[in-house]
Amino acid sequence: MPGKMDRRALLGAAAAVLCAPHRAFAAEAAIEIKDFAFNPDALTVRAGTKLTWTNRDDTPHTVTSTATPPLFKSGALDSDDSFALVFDNPGTFSYFCSLHPHMQGTVIVR
Repeated sequence: MPGKMDRRALLGAAAAVLCAPHRAFAAEAAIEIKDFAFNPDALTVRAGTKLTWTNRDDTPHTVTSTATPPLFKSGALDSDDSFALVFDNPGTFSYFCSLHPHMQGTVIVR
């Protein structure tokens, strides 16, 4: 009975997929620091997103929260250095470069 064999094989394969360990993949986003600016300067992401800033300038920059006290601060990022942060909670998070305060950005987490 080839029909039953095919159905059993299909059910077995489906069970193997359903019983396999669940792998959660976090969303990722990126902001480039270039020409003394955060690009993009405003970004909306979902809660749980890992956001990475990468400095593409020849000058050091920071990623520093405007909150008091700061919620995050990268320290000086040299050329091609990165700083990553996972945003778990919804909200609006403003930040700037503490070395060049005119550089500002916002992350909106939903």
